[in-house]
Amino acid sequence: MKVLLIEDDLTLGRAVQRGLDEVGMTCHWSRSGADGLAAAETQQCDVVVLDLLLPDVNGLEILSQLRKAGIRTPVLVLSALGSVEERVAGLQSGADDYMVKPFAFAELVARLDALSRRSLEAPAQHHDVGPLSLDLATRRVTRDDKEIDLTPTEFSLLEYLMRHAGQVVTRRMLCEHLWDADWEGVTNVVDVHVSRLRGKIDRGFEEPLLHTVRGRGYLIKSDGPSADLVEA
Repeated sequence: MKVLLIEDDLTLGRAVQRGLDEVGMTCHWSRSGADGLAAAETQQCDVVVLDLLLPDVNGLEILSQLRKAGIRTPVLVLSALGSVEERVAGLQSGADDYMVKPFAFAELVARLDALSRRSLEAPAQHHDVGPLSLDLATRRVTRDDKEIDLTPTEFSLLEYLMRHAGQVVTRRMLCEHLWDADWEGVTNVVDVHVSRLRGKIDRGFEEPLLHTVRGRGYLIKSDGPSADLVEA
C-alpha cells in the first residue's frame, strides 16, 4: 500500500513514516500543505493521511481542493482537533476517516488497511471531472450534457484516467491496464488512443481536460496542471 503523509511535525512524521515502512507500506512524507497537495494531485497513492493544522495551507482546504478536482483517494485525517464539531467538519469536507492525536499506531495501520480494502471492494460506478461524466453501469459518457460516443478501448482508457483524476498516469500503467501487456517502452499505441480520446472529449470545448505531462504520462483534471508540466 502506498500512503501519502501530509504532516509538518518532524518527530511525528518521522515516527509514522518509519512505522509504516516497517509494516510493509510505502510512505511518502510531505512536510507542508503545498507540497502535500501537489503530491496528492500528481502521484499515485492508495490513502492520504492528512494533518489539519499545517502552517501554510489549512488541511480542510487541501481536502476541499482534492475533492473539487475529482480526486477520490481515501483520506484519513490525523489531527489534534478532536471535538465533535471538528470531526464532523472534517468528514463533511470529504474525509473518509478521522483520528485524533495522540493515537495508537496499531489502530492507524488497521484503519489504513480498512480504507484501502473498502476502496478496492467497492469501485465507484460514476466518475466526474468538471463537466465530464462517465457512468460504468450505462457505459455513457457526457460532457456538458452532450453524449460522447467512445470505442470500448477509449471508454476503458477514460475510465482509468478518471479513476485516477488529478494524478499523473504513465504510459506503462495505461498499457498494462488496457492490454495486460508487459511494457516495452517503444510502442506509440497508447499515444494514438489518447490522441483520439482527447479529440472526442476536448475538441469543441473551451477548457481542455486531458493533458500530456512532460516526460511522465497523462493527467485528467478539470482546472489543468501547472504550465511547467504540460507539453506544448
